[in-house]
Amino acid sequence: MTSTAMISTVDYHTAGEPFRIVTGGVPEIPGADVLSRRAAAMAGHDGVRRLLCNEPRGHADMYGCFLVPPNDPGARFGALFWHKDGFSTACGHGTIALGVHAVREGLVEAVADGVTDVVIDVPSGRVTARVRSSAGRIEGVTFVNVPSYVIARDVRAGDVRVDLAYGGAIYASLPAAALGLSVEPRHLNALIGHSRRVKAALAGHPATRHPSDDRLSGVYGVIFHDELPPAADGARRQRNVTVFADGEVDRSPCGSGTAARMALLDDEGKGGELRHESVVGGLFTARVAERTAGGVIVEVDGMAYRTGRHVFELDPADPFPAGFTLR
Repeated sequence: MTSTAMISTVDYHTAGEPFRIVTGGVPEIPGADVLSRRAAAMAGHDGVRRLLCNEPRGHADMYGCFLVPPNDPGARFGALFWHKDGFSTACGHGTIALGVHAVREGLVEAVADGVTDVVIDVPSGRVTARVRSSAGRIEGVTFVNVPSYVIARDVRAGDVRVDLAYGGAIYASLPAAALGLSVEPRHLNALIGHSRRVKAALAGHPATRHPSDDRLSGVYGVIFHDELPPAADGARRQRNVTVFADGEVDRSPCGSGTAARMALLDDEGKGGELRHESVVGGLFTARVAERTAGGVIVEVDGMAYRTGRHVFELDPADPFPAGFTLR
């Protein structure tokens, strides 16, 4: 990024997790499709990511995206997701925020009463944000994900065993109780430490390779979960925290991670509805909507809220042009 550039964003949070949408000031990111544009962004736009994500303009748990053209006219636009350590292949909470953004900003033709489908191409495939409105007010969004599936069960990762599942990215999943912990803010530092050890132990493991595209390989996040008492209507309840990238904590229940959890539960014959709570109390409701040869299609209900608009710049005398993080 040059010191004279001005970058505009619109910020949201989904169930507490931030999402910064870049709306202007970034040069076109080349590529034949969204997945190849991701590689181009990693090579040529990483300075912009760091400027917007790192302190003092962001923080160690910031998340956002660049908007790019779709793969074909079947989608409204594409999205390249980023965080403090790089670019991810999937983001359910971001897809929910993009659905709200597209309707509120007039990027799609939306109905005032009913459902508007916002189709988005992301690195893991084509997803949909199904936006529900009443009297012109957005009431909720359903994230319809790419197929999710179980990769492997009971995989040794250091001194613990995990289940591996794909929900647009690969997640390792285990009960927090297996570590003598619970999903609570007071245990976050310990859970972050365990997530790093799990990822290090699984680095290069054959089960973490994507079966058809190595660009989607590797454990992206580690999901720690607690089983909670069933809801009054009998629905399953779990609390989770997803620690992704290098120790980044998802404040939401994690949309693509929720899809991976649903694939595991469905494989165990425990489908139905899941009320998935986050470490800060955010809520997603998920279900298996369809079974395909490639996996289960999971729908995740949530909502995003706009928190502000920004125009960022880089002063030519700024001693921290790439920003910084303290963890």
